[in-house]
Amino acid sequence: MTKRMIIMLLAVAVFLGGIGTVKFRQIQAGMAMAASFQPPPEAVTTTVARQDEWPATLSAIGSVAAVRGVTVSADLSGIVESISFESGRPVAAGTVLVRLDTKQEEAQLAAAESQRDLAKLNLDRARDLAGQGVIAQSELDRTSAEHKQAVAKVGEIRATIERKQIRAPFSGVLGIRQVNLGQFLNGGDPVVALQAIDPVYVNFSVPQQDLGKLRVGAEVRVASEGLAGATGRITAIDSVVSEATRNIEVQATLANPGGRLRPGTFVKTEVAVGTTQTVVSLPASAISYAPYGDSVFVVGDLDGPGGKDYKGVKQQFVKLGGARGDQVAIVSGLKVGDEVVTSGAFKLRTGAAVLVRNETQPANETAPKPEDN
Repeated sequence: MTKRMIIMLLAVAVFLGGIGTVKFRQIQAGMAMAASFQPPPEAVTTTVARQDEWPATLSAIGSVAAVRGVTVSADLSGIVESISFESGRPVAAGTVLVRLDTKQEEAQLAAAESQRDLAKLNLDRARDLAGQGVIAQSELDRTSAEHKQAVAKVGEIRATIERKQIRAPFSGVLGIRQVNLGQFLNGGDPVVALQAIDPVYVNFSVPQQDLGKLRVGAEVRVASEGLAGATGRITAIDSVVSEATRNIEVQATLANPGGRLRPGTFVKTEVAVGTTQTVVSLPASAISYAPYGDSVFVVGDLDGPGGKDYKGVKQQFVKLGGARGDQVAIVSGLKVGDEVVTSGAFKLRTGAAVLVRNETQPANETAPKPEDN
């Protein structure tokens, strides 16, 4: 009995050992296959890094402001009697926009003019009598003062009537009317916006470290969506740097024929600050932006399993300079002639195999003009 049990145990041990050996060899074979597995290449587009001459510029976002802009308002209270303008139209300085009712003031003016005329007659009589020695000099002085008061009263009422004619303080373009016939206006109530928009100001901010590159009179190129570019000059640089942003405000003036740029318009500005500079440029689509550093994928021949070469990529961190259209300047980390992935980089990692297909390339223009879709 004992001998039979020993034989059975030995048979089980041999069986388990055989199974273990087979499984071990299967696992080793699988690991070897996994180690030698090469994922299929990813399809990408590439470009060759080239050297360009870029003008030295500063780019910033700005907004348009009127050289002169106000909201025309009522000076005195009254009822709107007539409106002499249309919204959105240009007007000349001094044009009457709104007339308020002045019937009461006109009646007061007629009474004041009568009082003035009577005071003038009394003054003339007093002068004759004073010349004859009939009345004292003090009586003549009193009569003269009354005449002056009557004349001043007439002038005051006429000024009130004039102030009830609301005029354009300067030439410009009107906004949307904010009053209606018969409406009662209090002093200070808005009537219509008025903007002088040729020329216009463009206000933008630049970092304090770039202040030394700016000067009054420098050329500024301005572009806006849907509008052709325009050129102006820096006319003022603020005297203080913002403590909140450490930026300094810059103001440029440019001609605006036809009023293409309206106050409040968002614009892109570019200031020429020196001679051209030599840079290595790439399409912006080639850059992988990340908080820990910007990078590109450089294509080259890599060593594969078994010593066999293949076309793959290596991630290369770079330092970026300025941008111009679809292009970005590379300050360091890349050499002229390096082949760089321009699309498909999001699915790559260092060592990944790639298949270059350059039939269709991403945009790479210095002055792109996107189509309106």
